[in-house]
Amino acid sequence: MPRWFRTLLHLTPIVAIVSIVSVGGLLVFRKLAPLEDLHAAANELGNYLQTVGGIYAVLLAFVVYVVWGQFNEARGFLDREATALVDLHRTSSGLPSRSRIAIQGGLRDYVDAVLRDEWPAMACGDEATIERVAELLEKVWISIHGCKPLNACQHTVYGEVLARFNQLTDLRTSRLSAARARIPIAMTILLYTGGLLTVGSVYLLAFEQVWLHALVTAALAGAISHILYLIRDLDDAFAGDWQVAKAPFERARKNFERATHAVDVDADSGADAA
Repeated sequence: MPRWFRTLLHLTPIVAIVSIVSVGGLLVFRKLAPLEDLHAAANELGNYLQTVGGIYAVLLAFVVYVVWGQFNEARGFLDREATALVDLHRTSSGLPSRSRIAIQGGLRDYVDAVLRDEWPAMACGDEATIERVAELLEKVWISIHGCKPLNACQHTVYGEVLARFNQLTDLRTSRLSAARARIPIAMTILLYTGGLLTVGSVYLLAFEQVWLHALVTAALAGAISHILYLIRDLDDAFAGDWQVAKAPFERARKNFERATHAVDVDADSGADAA
């Protein structure tokens, strides 16, 4: 199912229900509040609505900016981690065969575990699974640490492997930090409370025509619910409709297979020539 269609299926009922409920509340309010009283306080209510609406609009814009920035950071960390994996896998080809096989096999196991286990674990905050996947990367480090370069060229390659492994672990830490980042609960309460207050404040407008008052209320409630849905979805970068794609890690896994095949072919050719 295309991502945009899945989002439409999830978003449309939310916007529709919120709009309908807001109109229902408006009809109840108009029965209880005399329209003459609202006309009498029109100037004061106008100033109040302008202040409340302005404050809430700034708050929404700020939060959308923050969660969008966090989402892009998470996507960037993932892309760079996948690139670091490919670089480490490729660079380790210059090490002795025993170390090369152990390191490259460990990297393949790590990528498979991230795609299969760690991805849903990041979405639900399953720290036990995340720690278990981290142990696979620790095994790669043990293989690197146990490597014994045989000549000057391999010593140079070994230094590069160490540097790239350290870069990989830093990027993994950054990715996990981005996955754990969430809007504070106090901010979430403020967002939803502010939305209710803003929509409820529209009830105070002294419209003569009920249908026009209902249209304005439904439009505002629908727009706010749409933005709040967007904030909630982007706040969890590895879950929801617009989660960060797995494609960089999937491409890295395919690259591993091609690189391993190339190394094996070269090794076979060397053996035949001997």
